[in-house]
Amino acid sequence: MTVAIVGAAGQLGQALCRLLGGRAMPLTHRDIELTDPASIEAAVAPVSASVVINAAAFNLVDDAEARPAEAFAVNALGVRELSLVCRKLGCALVHFSTDYVFGLDDERVEPYAEIDCPGPIGVYAQSKLAGEYFVRSICPRHFVLRTCGLYGHRGSGGKGGNFVETMLRLAGERRQVRVVRDQTCTPTFTEDLAAATVQLIGTNRFGLYHWTNSGSCSWYAFACEIFRRSGVEVECVPITTAEFGARARRPSYSVLSTEKWVQLGLARPRPWQDALQDYLDGRAAARSDVR
Repeated sequence: MTVAIVGAAGQLGQALCRLLGGRAMPLTHRDIELTDPASIEAAVAPVSASVVINAAAFNLVDDAEARPAEAFAVNALGVRELSLVCRKLGCALVHFSTDYVFGLDDERVEPYAEIDCPGPIGVYAQSKLAGEYFVRSICPRHFVLRTCGLYGHRGSGGKGGNFVETMLRLAGERRQVRVVRDQTCTPTFTEDLAAATVQLIGTNRFGLYHWTNSGSCSWYAFACEIFRRSGVEVECVPITTAEFGARARRPSYSVLSTEKWVQLGLARPRPWQDALQDYLDGRAAARSDVR
């Protein structure tokens, strides 16, 4: 089975390529441009892949507010074209979406299920939800996976890192780190999501799914755990979303339920704390190899 991976240079794309090995056909930005319909079929058709995984996205949440046309061109219209190509070629399409499609309900305290009504509150979230709808309405053989709080080795080419690396960098630069405490989510390790994705493909149970590591926390609690497990001494100060002052609104609660996943007979995702420890161990090992 050949699997074409769009966005292979990103942190999730790299995790998928490592896991799939020789079965993966990496497609980077040099090979395919989602905003150029002609390039999509030209890149995908020669691969003769049975599965196409779309790990590419315009994921600069704040920038999307000022650049909505770019966000929709990649996250929605480009995904539409990719869906049309996959339908034409008879490929299964795996597409990743986000917990940010939820967010209107400020009183929410229970994890969101796939049947819950989305309520995106920003351009990024709106563009991702539009992309979901294109995949689900155009390509019959699809898996749409909503996930949350991704971090992975080597970071993301577009965003220039991830939350874990940002926290550790800031801790090395200053005595105090201020982190938002009133947004609750689930940090998710890309290696775990990649493994889950490959499992899901093997079921042929097409549809919409939620997948994250298990549990939940605020970004402040996540940061504190990063520092504790890394042995970093820094003052971590909780602040509100309003104090942080980001351009784009974020959901105050966007934890995703993985019960539908478990009902497939697949293993319940491991706790986010265990996944974080594996990430940090791998990071330490990589630094030792460099030395």
